[in-house]
This record gives sequence, structure tokens and C-alpha cells, in this order.
Amino acid sequence: MPDSLRIGKAAEVLRVSPDTVRRLIDAGRIQTVRTAGGQRRIDRAALARYMAAQPRQAPPVVVSESARNRFQGIVTRVAKDGVAAVVEMQAGPHRIVSLMTRDAADELGLKPGVLAVASVKSTNVVIELPRA
Repeated sequence: MPDSLRIGKAAEVLRVSPDTVRRLIDAGRIQTVRTAGGQRRIDRAALARYMAAQPRQAPPVVVSESARNRFQGIVTRVAKDGVAAVVEMQAGPHRIVSLMTRDAADELGLKPGVLAVASVKSTNVVIELPRA
């Protein structure tokens, strides 16, 4: 099931415990599908919708990080025109938006539900795919 995540991976993306993810599933807030073996998997696009619907948290008053920051998250929206693409992703409480060429977004296969890493340096945001 390439378009789904294990509960532990979803917990990592959400920055919560696997038990919290199970509670969200049981409450009907996150959709799952069952594998042939009966394991619950979380649909990536459903997880993206859940994350995009969460209220935005205020960033910390003081951030003590290096100039180069990497945020693992999930793509929530991709808007493309003839040349450019606007890619939005949610990384924990952070909404990240990147403007890139349409070709780059197509080559990366970016769409809602794709796990990605935003690499931020100054005003440039680069979307990368994590190693499998």
C-alpha cells in the first residue's frame, strides 16, 4: 500500500505517540484502510487533510536553530500552472510553502499525502523526499 503509512510513521509525522494516533483513528478523525493481514494503515491524503485542518500554533518566541533547517512533513496542497508550482506542506505545527518549477514538482511526484522534507535556508525553501 504505497499511498498509506504505518501508525508509527504517521505518529512521527504528527509528532505524537502511536497511541495518540490510534485514539484519533478510533475517534474517526483519521481514516485508515486494512491490509490483507488486517493491519491498519493511514491513507496519506487523509492524513494531509487532517493536518491541514488543524489550528496553527504560534511559533516559539525564541528559536535557537542553525541557519539551515530541515522539516519533515506531509504535502497538503500542490497548485500548478504552465511553468510554476506552489507546494504547501505541514510539518508538525509549521505550514511551509515552496514555489518551484512545475517540472521539479512533477519529477518529485509531489501531491497531497507525499512525505517530504523542507530544507530552509534564508528565504529559499527546497522540497526533498526522505530516503526510504
